Amino acid sequence: MKRIYSTLLISVAYMGLAGAQDIQNNPGSNHGNKFEQLGTILSTPNEQRTASGAPGVKYWQQRADYNIKCELDEKALQLAGSETITYYNNSPDPLDYIWLQLDENQHNNNDNANYQSGSVMPKAAGTMMLDRVEKPGEDNGYGDKIMSVTDVTGKSLPYVINKTMMRIDLPVALKSGQQFIFNVKWRYKISDRMTVGGRGGYEYFPGDGNYLFTMTQWYPRLCVYSDFQGWQNHQFTGRGEFALTFGNFHVQMTVPADHIVGGTGECINYAAVLSPAQMARYNKAKTADAPVQMVTLEEAKKAESNPSSAKKTWVFQANNVRDFAWTSSRKFIWDGMGQDVEGKKVMCMSYYGKEAYNLYSKFSTRLVAHTVKTYSSFTFPFPYPVAQSVEASNGMEYPMICFNYGRTEKDGTYSESTKNGMIGVIIHEVGHNFFPMIVNSDERQWTWMDEGLNSFMEYLTEELWDNKYPSKKGAAYTIVDYMKLPKNELEPIMTNSEDIVRFGPNAYTKPATALNILRETIMGRQLFDYAFKEYARRWEFKHPTPADFFRTMGDASGENLDWFWRGWFYGTDPCDISLDSVKVAKADLYGDVPFVNRRLAAANKVAPPAVNDFDDISKVRNREDKKINFYVDRDSVVHDFYWKYDRGFAAVDTNKFSTLAKSQTYQQGSTTPVVFTDEDKQKYAGKFFYELNFSNKGGLVMPIIVEFTYVDGSKQIDRIPAQIWRLNEKHVSKFYVQDKEVASIKLDPMRETADIDETNNYWGKLPEPSKFQVFKQKAAAGAARGQSTGINPMQVSGGK
Repeated sequence: MKRIYSTLLISVAYMGLAGAQDIQNNPGSNHGNKFEQLGTILSTPNEQRTASGAPGVKYWQQRADYNIKCELDEKALQLAGSETITYYNNSPDPLDYIWLQLDENQHNNNDNANYQSGSVMPKAAGTMMLDRVEKPGEDNGYGDKIMSVTDVTGKSLPYVINKTMMRIDLPVALKSGQQFIFNVKWRYKISDRMTVGGRGGYEYFPGDGNYLFTMTQWYPRLCVYSDFQGWQNHQFTGRGEFALTFGNFHVQMTVPADHIVGGTGECINYAAVLSPAQMARYNKAKTADAPVQMVTLEEAKKAESNPSSAKKTWVFQANNVRDFAWTSSRKFIWDGMGQDVEGKKVMCMSYYGKEAYNLYSKFSTRLVAHTVKTYSSFTFPFPYPVAQSVEASNGMEYPMICFNYGRTEKDGTYSESTKNGMIGVIIHEVGHNFFPMIVNSDERQWTWMDEGLNSFMEYLTEELWDNKYPSKKGAAYTIVDYMKLPKNELEPIMTNSEDIVRFGPNAYTKPATALNILRETIMGRQLFDYAFKEYARRWEFKHPTPADFFRTMGDASGENLDWFWRGWFYGTDPCDISLDSVKVAKADLYGDVPFVNRRLAAANKVAPPAVNDFDDISKVRNREDKKINFYVDRDSVVHDFYWKYDRGFAAVDTNKFSTLAKSQTYQQGSTTPVVFTDEDKQKYAGKFFYELNFSNKGGLVMPIIVEFTYVDGSKQIDRIPAQIWRLNEKHVSKFYVQDKEVASIKLDPMRETADIDETNNYWGKLPEPSKFQVFKQKAAAGAARGQSTGINPMQVSGGK
């Protein structure tokens, strides 16, 4: 034994000397700054924002209250409105002017943000594409037309419009603790969002001649004035959303009398706008445990065929919200149910046309309720009285209301991809109530604090809806294709929203993946969940920055995570940990023992269209957690055709599936003799010794997860924290003494680290796939081809 360890100590000492010499000659070659603290990057703590990540004793934020009246002209496709705004200066600074956002100017070809991208002449272009080509100087008529800006006495106030922003100059400085009341009158031409694009507008249905209006980002509204930035008046380009000021809203919307209106907050005059039957259904829905239709399919179809020329005014009240959005159409079926959230009832509702009936009537409101309840369990109890989902062929979020897609085929059937897409978008958009509508981060600057955190929460919520749901973001392996792109196609997560090339992977998937890796692999669920909830609780109804999030996660967990934020959020290096070699020795009492060093290449897999081809660590742990009761297991109403199809309860013609081959590559190693002294023979007879040598080829420091498969078929996993790289970020070794002979070694067996090259993760011979696995791969290939035919399995099976 002494001889063995003497040899090893000499080897380690030699490697350490060589490494030190290499660092001295080339400082960047072995030891970079991957474990350097973020103190030089994060903002300096102060009385507004502490070093712990919590709001300071002198934290402040502004407030803006709105009283808005507007009228929708369905024939002229225009909206006209007036608003009285009360602005409270809670900052310590005197303000000479205030800034408002005019988001509708995005649609105007002269007053938009003018953030242009390069363009080329298309090889073939339809009229729609040509109509959207910029025509400088020619006003297309869209955008906010400001009619007047006056103070509380009616006196005109000077203002300047700069593209999508409007500055109002105050007659005297607004001092700390004072408030200012002013009025704005405006109108704009509503755009066809199906052709022009954008968040709000109308969709026209030529089949029945009706409109569906989504009125979003529709009124002039206050920009945020904050302690860390001052005025957030960055132009709106259509990508980075907005930062807004919290306040109370009183909104009156005059619309055609046969329209159904849904909006932020609670309608306070339902008795005046609903029929007695509809009002009775609404009251019933409040305590129902399944959706109740306030407006039925038959009633919606009748309204479509006989439009009213009369008008009605709906009145909504919403308190402590940062924005207000609404929808209006005579096409709507409207249903709802109450959801208990920690002793409080939340009214969950959905609005949808007949085109989405077979999907939305079964799933939408149930998904709203599931989302509100699940997010609340991970953050804070949902504080608002209402949560709503509107089918509008798009995805966008606002306080208490969001717009989603999910329409069926004309025969009422739908593909599984449509169903799963609808589930994901409803969860995502309803979830935005928490991030950023309540935890009010600034997506204009840090998209990931909005989309990334919410995508992570969406992933957790999808997983608790159905253990077979094919989540596409969150699990580590789903970000690999993005992480392996050339460096010139990547930006750090911390990049400003307008400057990100691959917006979805960068702002949504990568941060969601990073957070799930923190939860499952680095911190563990208990530490992570506590720290994440603490962040949400601290910054509920406030304006956090990245530093507040990073600091809180470390402060509440006791984990030093600066290396992780530096690598995942400030860098673009991928994870590629290679098992370069394995030195093997056996305690032989009589002589030398040869060994073979083998490396097995990763097998290519084809992803099935219905369920993920790989059960990630979250799915496995959720299944094993007996406290988790998945939504689909509690409510059989959502057991549609695809629920049966995914579980093998629907017939599958295996003759349509092709066979996939798995390739295996082996690399031979060398033998190394180890001789024991007499005193070692008794103690170490039959022991096996392994030295694993790793290299960090990708540059991103991550934990090393080693799975040993023994000759007898048993397995063991060793989880080595990322700090093993702290003294040498390029190469490390780990020595093991095993009681049993190892047949094979595999790195990251559950694909938890987003390793971009699995072919260098193996040593030894791995088992062949079982017959069940081979069949599953065949089915996946056939199903993938079947989905491309345009005929969904539900149609083949008669829609059952």
